[in-house]
Amino acid sequence: MFLQALTLYKNAYRGLSRPTWLLSSVMLINRAGTMVLPFMTVYLTQDLHYSIEQAGAVMACFGLGAIIGAFVGGQLTDKFGFSKLQFWSLFLNGFMFFLLGQMHSIYTIGACFFMLSVISEAFRPANAAAIVYYSAPENRTRSYSLNRLAINLGWSIGPAVGGVLASISYDLLFWADGLTCIAAAILLKILLPPVKKEYVPAQKEDQVEINTRQSAYRDKTYIWFIVFVTLNAVCFFQMFSILPVYYKQVVHLNEWEIGLIMAINGLLIAVIEMVLVFKLEGRRSPLYYIARGVLLTGASYFIFNLFGPSAWVVIIGMLLITFGEMFSMPFMNTFWIKRCGDHNRGQYAALYTIAYSAAQVIAPTMGSKMVQSFGFTALWYLITIISLIVFIGFWWMQQKAVHEVEMVEVN
Repeated sequence: MFLQALTLYKNAYRGLSRPTWLLSSVMLINRAGTMVLPFMTVYLTQDLHYSIEQAGAVMACFGLGAIIGAFVGGQLTDKFGFSKLQFWSLFLNGFMFFLLGQMHSIYTIGACFFMLSVISEAFRPANAAAIVYYSAPENRTRSYSLNRLAINLGWSIGPAVGGVLASISYDLLFWADGLTCIAAAILLKILLPPVKKEYVPAQKEDQVEINTRQSAYRDKTYIWFIVFVTLNAVCFFQMFSILPVYYKQVVHLNEWEIGLIMAINGLLIAVIEMVLVFKLEGRRSPLYYIARGVLLTGASYFIFNLFGPSAWVVIIGMLLITFGEMFSMPFMNTFWIKRCGDHNRGQYAALYTIAYSAAQVIAPTMGSKMVQSFGFTALWYLITIISLIVFIGFWWMQQKAVHEVEMVEVN
């Protein structure tokens, strides 16, 4: 039994290219230095003594910058390639963290945080294009999952180390975050030299001919996909904003218990996702798995109203949302990759990144206002309804794709 499990794990990681591993290693180093963002609100309210409303406005600046950065990053990736953009985004971002640490006025902090976000989020479309370039079609979803694994491991390290540094001095957070960005940029330059021709052959989705030369902004199917991705992300991001407050105020968990529950997500993804994707990749349409993942996400919130607040419901809810994430997000990447060509990949990656950037702004704003006005129960019902709508949307897209395949076969 143990040998079978070990063989399964080996097979899940086998076949990935060396550059894919190196790219994920760089991402791990970069994300392990993520210390400023998790503590930014605490830093503003506790160290600089600004109000929660002012801290929220600064975080909104970050979200707005993320949307603009993703759009600009997509355009620059298509024009100049992913290699240069990845390097300069990481490198300049490091110095922006140094600068941000010197700002003390709420206005200069907001402006600096906005610019930092623009530069930082421009990295994502370029990184997405790089993963496509360095991976083979048959293991592309696993290549993205390896990148997600690196991000989750980094996120588990960064805030933990950041908490220790913040207890000494918040200034250390900005230096540590900046230095890891610069270190990641230098390693990227050394390990993965710029490629001369960033070309990846276009693919077909479910045997249907797709116009991979069209603009992502004119691809109606993809626009619908982005709308559903955004709505799903709004539901998912309640996990990082409102859910911890619910654990504290309603379930009455301690801080260390909340941290332990939240750690389940990253741990399960690190242990299971690669194997899960290995077993599922290529068997069905990506939309099939995405729709099921969305249902699990909605169920993770609905059970709070169904069974009431308790520790075991909290654990089951975290398991549901984690498996929902593992079923949906890796295959969302597969879907958009198959719709684009080498010349417009940045546009598709940018829109996908913008969906999550927008959700980062909408989710905490909507969630907090809903809880303040109507309570947690109403919010969980709303999230459940949104998840059902998103499930129907992805199911409709899947049926539409099947119909297009049947039409092609008839002709």
